[in-house]
Amino acid sequence: MTDRSMQEPTLLLLTALADAPRHGYALIQEVAAISGGRVKLRTGTLYGALDRLLKQGLVRVESEEVVDGRARRTYALTDGGREVLAAEAERMREVAAEAERRLAAAARAPKKLRTGYAS
Repeated sequence: MTDRSMQEPTLLLLTALADAPRHGYALIQEVAAISGGRVKLRTGTLYGALDRLLKQGLVRVESEEVVDGRARRTYALTDGGREVLAAEAERMREVAAEAERRLAAAARAPKKLRTGYAS
């Protein structure tokens, strides 16, 4: 991964795999649950992202089986994936803490200073 922030679908996929390996459909459901229904991954988007994460070494195929005549892969985080997810969670905590600090400071400031204009 790079130093730039992670795209939300990637963050949600890694988060969905943080506690247990999951297959594709379960990942789609888990991402929807984590995002409160706001993010609904389509199958093509999911498997494109999983292929990219496999190439980056952030996820691995945990198992493969045939269910109802179709191959089902179960994916899991790698140690590298856990490290990247932990680093992104820390980055987000730092940004959120700074946002809260600034909002609190603005709430305490006199009203004329809150607008950014000194009159």
